[in-house]
Amino acid sequence: MTITTKAIRIYETGGPQVMRWETVDLPPLGSGDVLVKHAAIGFNFIDVVQRSGVSPIPLPSGLGFEAVGVIEAMGASVTDFAVGDTVAYINAGPGAYALKRVVPQEKLAKIPNEMDPHALAAVLFKGLTAQYLLRKTVKVGAGDVILVHAAAGGVGSLLCHWGRKLGAMVLGTASTDEKCRLAEQNGCHHAVNYTVDGWPHHLLDLTGGKRPNVVYDSIGQATFMHSLDIADVFGTVIVFGMASGPAPAIEPELLNKKGCLFLTRPSVFAHNATPELFRKNVSDLLEAMNEGRIPAQIGKRYDLSRAHEAHEDAQARRLKPGAVLVP
Repeated sequence: MTITTKAIRIYETGGPQVMRWETVDLPPLGSGDVLVKHAAIGFNFIDVVQRSGVSPIPLPSGLGFEAVGVIEAMGASVTDFAVGDTVAYINAGPGAYALKRVVPQEKLAKIPNEMDPHALAAVLFKGLTAQYLLRKTVKVGAGDVILVHAAAGGVGSLLCHWGRKLGAMVLGTASTDEKCRLAEQNGCHHAVNYTVDGWPHHLLDLTGGKRPNVVYDSIGQATFMHSLDIADVFGTVIVFGMASGPAPAIEPELLNKKGCLFLTRPSVFAHNATPELFRKNVSDLLEAMNEGRIPAQIGKRYDLSRAHEAHEDAQARRLKPGAVLVP
């Protein structure tokens, strides 16, 4: 029996108008698959990057990587779950912008049924990103100085809040003075506007010359070279996004000249590549949420059929952290 659903599809890259809300046939339910009815879908800037073509994906395609939902049906060999379980995923490929989806069981983590699916979808992908950046890429703690670009954004706000809870001095940048104030509310000791010339000098004036030993750069092209400039000797620069475009290519020798820096480009998908890793990381994230290290931040709720509105708000820089698409 063919299962159909409604979903967002794109057949070409471009502006938000390329997204189509249409009826699609789901793939047959394999023996190790489950059918998930989505309760909430998380919105992430990578969705914009892929839809616009900055980071190309094979077309036609769905969009969206994360969702929380309830299992409606299962294949014969599924043993980890039961019909009615609440589950979440982030790594089943683009296609979460849908009412229902067939997902392999190894891509899923079980979630307490009583948990608000909107609250989890608002932070799941971003929270797991913050987790590996703070606890694995560099294990941040007391005595560290971290710089978070886009500190008023989804991942940035979590990095600031969690980093401060870990005892670090937290510095931030944002694209407007208003967002700098939000960044300070998120936990930054100091925040500056990265669109203003000379912002690294201004930030160092505020810290008394103290430089960050860890720089988190999700902006890319507009901030990367400054990230190298401001990092402390033997510091680590972590590029994990490209909101302004890809970071420029550099010669390895430049890292030596800038202070024997470490440079890495990690990914949330690699850090959650196996069922064991993903489920453990989700458990850690839920614990962090329960203990207040990850703040509850449900932003605007958008009707899934009008997902283009979330993309428009994101491109206009008026999207608040924790946006959720509601089926």
